[in-house]
Order: sequence, then structure tokens, then C-alpha cells
Amino acid sequence: MITRGEMPLVRRVCVLAWAGAAVSWELSTPGRLVPSLATCAAFLLLATGCAVHIRRELLGELRRSQEIAGAAQRALLRPLPGRIDGLTPAAAQLSASRGAAVGGDLYEVVPTAYGIRVVIGDVRGHGLPALGAAAAVLGAFREGAYDEPSLDGVLRRMERALGRHVRDRAESEPAAAEEFVTVLLLQIARDGALLALNCGHPWPYVIARELDSEPEPEPEPCAAHSRGSAPDPAPRSPAGRVLPARPVCEDRVRAESASSVQRPARVQALAGGETLPPLGVVPVPADMWPQTCGELRPGETLFLYTDGAEDARDRAGRFFDLAGVLAQEAAATPTRLVAGVHAALLRHTGGRLVDDVALLVLRNDRS
Repeated sequence: MITRGEMPLVRRVCVLAWAGAAVSWELSTPGRLVPSLATCAAFLLLATGCAVHIRRELLGELRRSQEIAGAAQRALLRPLPGRIDGLTPAAAQLSASRGAAVGGDLYEVVPTAYGIRVVIGDVRGHGLPALGAAAAVLGAFREGAYDEPSLDGVLRRMERALGRHVRDRAESEPAAAEEFVTVLLLQIARDGALLALNCGHPWPYVIARELDSEPEPEPEPCAAHSRGSAPDPAPRSPAGRVLPARPVCEDRVRAESASSVQRPARVQALAGGETLPPLGVVPVPADMWPQTCGELRPGETLFLYTDGAEDARDRAGRFFDLAGVLAQEAAATPTRLVAGVHAALLRHTGGRLVDDVALLVLRNDRS
């Protein structure tokens, strides 16, 4: 049986075979050479016209497929706004399936009356087959995040939605009964306090700029001043009015500014607590409660990701150094940070991902 993906190849083979058979028949038929060549040219022009027509149809079908994929992506992973209640977000998603714009990874950030609520998850498998489970879990989060006063209530809604999806799909696909989702739920309060519920998902990284612990030294006088010469008198304007004095030593200030380096960044995993099994493996515990796991201070950045990032390998089998890349890109804006990790990940793997990857960045820009 010929699948839809094999149809373009079958069409090309049929056109080429028809043109080759026609040319061979004309050249092998006894007769004058010039009429035979003219007939061959006519057959070739006809074959070329058919090939161009088929190519246009295929390009049109490809554009329609890309439009449908783009609409599905916008419905599943909606673009994040530029600012959410004082936090600056940025996100990206990479699908391991060639030609697919979405996959089994999911994320969302919503402002609620209980604080900013965040979800990031990873469906078992990757690519388009995992899209249904991702849509079910994400839809339940978007509804429950506004209604449930506690994160455990949101997680239970997501578990019920995944259970219904698995039961409906298992009727036609028995393998879907083993589908599960790793999920990390976060709640960020106005003061930056973090509450979390983790179901088998990697804990995010917190990126902070290190502050200097030593006081800044007093500015030293210029070389001319250190030799005991009197300081220059205050400059005056032609009218005799005293002008503002210059710094102690302008040349030294310029040199120190030019030679200054950026402060190092501190990249560390969020201090999480107990990790529950993924959704769909076992029922969530009845006595489950959100865990306090630190705070996101002003100026700090929270980097959330799915395990496809740290599990990515190069040709030599070496894992991707996510923490090292974050340290190098720590001074970037959230959008540039996502783009930098995205580019480094593709360089490391040579563009060959074996699992979907989702990246989500939240920087606390509150005063």
C-alpha cells in the first residue's frame, strides 16, 4: 500500500519512466533522424510540463500543511506576552520529528489571583503522536489555574484530563494505555516566593548576577597629584564663572571603565523537594501539598526546560552542557538567552535531535 508521504516519489518515477519509454521508442523506430528528434523533443517538453505542474501542486500542498501546523502550534503553545505581572518571559519549542512545528512538550504562564502559575511538561514519546496528550494536559491547566486555589487542585485536574484522553485513545491504539507525562507546576507570589509540585520533571535553573562583597576602593589621585604638585584650580568660563569640577582623574576613570569586566553569574538548580511519579503512572497521592522551594529575587532568571535538552548528545556521545551554556549567556535578555541555548543545542547535536525540547525563561523585573 502506498502512503501519502510516498506519493511525490511515485509521481516522479512515473513521469520519468513515461518520458524515457517514449524517447527510447522513437529513437529505436526505423525512419529519418530529424523527425525522430523532433518527436523526442515534443515528448520531453510534454514531460517537463507535467513535472512542473506536479511540482506546483506539491508546493501548494506543502504550504497548506505548514499553515495548518502553524495554526495548531499557536493553539497549543500560544505566544507569550512581553510582560506578565512584572516578569519578562521567553520560550521556544523544538520538535524531533522532521517537518513538525510542535511535539509532545508543553508550557504555559498565566497570571492568576493566587500568583503567576507556570507549567512545563513532557509527554512520553515525541513529535506529532504525542500532540494529543499535550493538548489535553495543557487545556486542563489553562482552566484549572484560574479556578483552583491550590496547585494540587490544578494537578488533579490535569491528571483527570490525561486519564480521559488515554482511555479514549486506548480503544483504537492499545499502546496509548502506557502514555504518561512529566509535569512541573510552579506558583510565583508577588514577593517572589516559589511553590512547586514536581511529577518526574527536571528542576529548573536559577540564574543570578553575583554581587561584589568588597567595598569599592577610593579613587586615587593622578600621577601629577601624587608627586606633590598642587591640584589644578577650578576651570573658569571666559566670563569668569566657575565651571563644574572634573573627576579626580578622568584618564584613570576612563581606563577603569574600559578594562572593567562583567560580574560572574551564579547558575544553580532550584532547591526542590520531593519528586512525584509522572502523571499517568500511578494516581497522585491524596495528601499531596505544594512545596516551598526558595524565591525568585528581583533581577534573577528562572530557566525551565524539558529533559531533551540535557539528554542531547553529540556524535561522540557527550551530553549537552546546559549549565555551562547558561553561565555564558547569563547576561542576555530572556529572548536572547533562549536563542543562545537553542543555537548551542543545535550546534552540539548537529541539528539531529532525538527528543523534543522546550525552553522557558522567566526574569523577575519587579522592583
